[in-house]
Amino acid sequence: MKSDIATHANNGAAHDFDGQVQQVAKIILSNRADKYFQENVPNAGLGRASLHSGIIVVAARGVGLMSQVVSIIILARLLTPHDFGLAAIIFSLTSFGPMLIDLGTSESSSQKTSISRAEVSTLFWINLMMGVLLACILIALSGPLATFYREPELTSIAIFTSITFIASGLTIQHSALLRRAMQFRSLAAIDICANVISSVLSIAMALTGWGYWALLTKTVCAICVTAIGVWFSCRWLPMRPHYSPEVKKSLRFGMGVTGFLVTDNLAKSADRIALGYFYGASALGYYQNALLFYGNVLGLLADPLHPIAVSSLSKLRNSLNEFRQSWTTALSTLSFVTALIFALLAVAGTDFIVILLGERWAPAGTILCIFAVRGIAQTFERTLGWLHVSSGRSERWMKWGLFSSVCQIAAVLAGLPFGVIGTAITGTIIVYLLFIPGLAYAGRPVGITTTDVVKAVAPQIVAGLAAIALGLLARHFVFHDFNEIVRLVLTGSLCAAVYFLIAVVLFRVTKPLTLALSVISDYTMRLSRNS
Repeated sequence: MKSDIATHANNGAAHDFDGQVQQVAKIILSNRADKYFQENVPNAGLGRASLHSGIIVVAARGVGLMSQVVSIIILARLLTPHDFGLAAIIFSLTSFGPMLIDLGTSESSSQKTSISRAEVSTLFWINLMMGVLLACILIALSGPLATFYREPELTSIAIFTSITFIASGLTIQHSALLRRAMQFRSLAAIDICANVISSVLSIAMALTGWGYWALLTKTVCAICVTAIGVWFSCRWLPMRPHYSPEVKKSLRFGMGVTGFLVTDNLAKSADRIALGYFYGASALGYYQNALLFYGNVLGLLADPLHPIAVSSLSKLRNSLNEFRQSWTTALSTLSFVTALIFALLAVAGTDFIVILLGERWAPAGTILCIFAVRGIAQTFERTLGWLHVSSGRSERWMKWGLFSSVCQIAAVLAGLPFGVIGTAITGTIIVYLLFIPGLAYAGRPVGITTTDVVKAVAPQIVAGLAAIALGLLARHFVFHDFNEIVRLVLTGSLCAAVYFLIAVVLFRVTKPLTLALSVISDYTMRLSRNS
């Protein structure tokens, strides 16, 4: 009897202890999650913190870009244009998936002034449900896709790629909470790990004869590693879903974001869908490899700054003067850097491709040059969301997306009869025609005009295009017979000199250089204090 009482007492004590441990664990997790649900208001040093966050994220993307470039160089020598074309077909068809899964809720979560755990939990389950639904749809359509493109391999490729939809659904809200709390160091580390691990795995698979599966696994692995990383970094666990008026409001806001992103992405995929159908996977492979290089550079320069700009500008929307000043400084600085980089890429693109990938990929070099000219304007187009999202006017973004998509698809149709080169050229022309009206339309609710846009970016665009023109003329008439490496160095040096002469000396665009010196000074002081 006594032993039974003692056993019962011990079991009760153990149960109480387990309950206490669980309670303590819940408290710890709750305290860790508190920072993600604080009021989204400006604090002292916001501008400096945003600048440093931008540098961290761009540096991380730089590391990711290097791993991407190395992997492309190796994979291009191990795989065929047909392999790249197959991957391009499926990625052009599925690239809109993460946007439909997101439903714009990540932008809503990161920019709202106040948000609750219950609201984010419900959005999480909605995202996951959408991911599972789209994965099932893609699996069901895998057979018809293979028939449409006359490529039997697309059946198994589509089924395998459906994994990315489920992984995306698991990451969206955790990533949004990290951005809301300005935890860009964690996001940068995750991005680096995802790029490096997926690149190493894809190269290993290509070396062992897996063919196009190496390209597919690279994308699937990157998304899965990202999912693991954000769950480890953001120790927040979703609760049971509860549909509330706030969730409805977030979804309404998100639908505007999704409307733009899906229509814009479909329009940007129209060139690859059409080229793959009319010209085949091999021709599309050259286009895709040029697009991979271009997309990585564009992603390095523009995409990492979107969450930082939205998080920062959202905190300033009650002070329009500060909002406009911060936006002008950010856009002017971004344009100064991107115009120079894309000018260099346009002049040296052909030699760059041949040196890295070999002579058989030379046609991709010409396409890359055209993309690089487009990049100067497309970088600005990528900043439309800074204004639409931070001002809370996502419905305007969706309307612009519909108009822009119609124009982009019309450009593809106009260029398609002239092959991959014609399609690339018409796509570039339409971007230049649309980006200034697009920025002016986005800025209208916060008092930003066409004049403000032109003042912020015109000197850099003029300098970039002039540098490209002189660089290409010198390459063709002066350095034509030089070795590729020597020619790349000489034309690149001439292009950079012309750019700085026009932008800095003629137009006196010096603020980006001042900011750069300020950042260097800050880091130098930190290093000296730490030492």
